[in-house]
Amino acid sequence: MGAIFQSLGRTVTAGVVLLILIILLVGMTTGSMIQMNHAWTAFFMRWLHVLSGVMWIGLLWYFNFVQIPSMPKIPDEQKPAIGKVIAPEALFWFRWAALATVVTGLLLAWMNGYIGGALMISKPFIAIGIGMWLALVMAFNVWFIIWPNQKKALGIVQVEAAEKAAAARLAMLTSRANTMLSIPMLFCMVAQQNGGL
Repeated sequence: MGAIFQSLGRTVTAGVVLLILIILLVGMTTGSMIQMNHAWTAFFMRWLHVLSGVMWIGLLWYFNFVQIPSMPKIPDEQKPAIGKVIAPEALFWFRWAALATVVTGLLLAWMNGYIGGALMISKPFIAIGIGMWLALVMAFNVWFIIWPNQKKALGIVQVEAAEKAAAARLAMLTSRANTMLSIPMLFCMVAQQNGGL
């Protein structure tokens, strides 16, 4: 068991295998096996959307609730470990999770026939439409404001010290804006199917 948990790849693979076993076991005990129809593929896309969203918003909240507030407490000689190792890796998963969340969300809306209504924020798709637009703004911020400025702040792109400081501040403020937007966005996403609006 220890060998599984010492490798992220093996841990994720084990999680997928466990999921498949659970699906098969439940299907055999209840007599209701998965039917590959529209409802199941839409459900599977929703699961991928939620999985991606958990990664995206989890990392957004990690940056804002843990990393940014902790940086002043870290001794200067230890800060390069964050800036050269942890932050670039976290930002890699952060931006690709944002893209995966948007793509799976748009595919889900298309598969279920409400993409137009949601993007136009028309009845009965007002909540999901607002949530989608908030997520699109947030994803834009990730790819076109936060990431380009983080590259400067982390030294991936070389700039003068003043520009580096300004880039770090803009990335942080935009990340805080995304944290603010994530609260109503998540509410709207859940509200649509649960009568919250």
